[in-house]
Amino acid sequence: MERQRNISEFILLGLSYDQNMQIFCFVFFLFCYIALLVGNLLILVSIRCSPLFHQPMYYFLSHLSSMDICYTSSVTPKLIADLLGGPKTISYGNCMLQVFAMHFFGSIEVFVLTVMAFDRYVAICRPLHYMLIMNRARCHLLVLAAWAGGALHSFPQLSMTIQLPFCGPNEIDHYFCDIFPLLKVACTDTYIIGVLVVANSGMVALVTFVVLFVSYVIILFTLRHHSAEGRHKALSTCGSHITVVILFFGPSIFAYLRPPTTFPEDKVFALFYTIIAPMFNPLIYTLRNAEMKNAMTKVWCQTLFSRKAHN
Repeated sequence: MERQRNISEFILLGLSYDQNMQIFCFVFFLFCYIALLVGNLLILVSIRCSPLFHQPMYYFLSHLSSMDICYTSSVTPKLIADLLGGPKTISYGNCMLQVFAMHFFGSIEVFVLTVMAFDRYVAICRPLHYMLIMNRARCHLLVLAAWAGGALHSFPQLSMTIQLPFCGPNEIDHYFCDIFPLLKVACTDTYIIGVLVVANSGMVALVTFVVLFVSYVIILFTLRHHSAEGRHKALSTCGSHITVVILFFGPSIFAYLRPPTTFPEDKVFALFYTIIAPMFNPLIYTLRNAEMKNAMTKVWCQTLFSRKAHN
């Protein structure tokens, strides 16, 4: 395929043409983004400044919060700026960067969620060997594997997208650059690339979801033999994880595991895995977790008291 590009920027059509709807969306998503940043930064600082950082589950949770911030920041600031009335254009280079960043950080988040499910499986099904299996070196390796998996997923996506020829029109019916909307405006037959995208993104989402689902089924089955107190604590933790998995993977599977085409509903579903799910992660992991709430209280109370003492 001969590479041809006669355009230097794309026009993002966004979520809506209605001015009142754009104002509402601007206020709503600005609030969501601030809540996401504040919530995830609170989790990051609270874990790093407390003994929880040395526990595998919270070590992985700190990485999940980092990925939430990076992943959502690759999309949301541009969306908010466009809703404010700024130029709804994005340069070719920034568009390709957005495709790469979204798939890179998003896939790392997917693999970190898988690692967290494995951690819960070992903690509940092999409690006597938990600290031996989930030692610090293995935790580092699992996080490194998640980053490697993100690179293996995102670089082929970027490579396929860069090879697409764009001759015009340059209007993308979405609020960010993604592969399926770009395939629609490419001036070539994109069927094979579309199938490869489904095989990559779609199968990553589906296989990971199946692995997570089976893991939690095994965990819930194992909980029958635990005490009532142990069951309650494990169900609280696993319930948080399952909620995050459903919010993230349901829309992702709809978006990528299907014939390579676009639908008007794509933008609504994309909001769930780019903004809504990452925003709810801090709430889900803190409100139902006594250890996390206690750690946050201690860290921030100590910070406030130390500042008052200095003053």
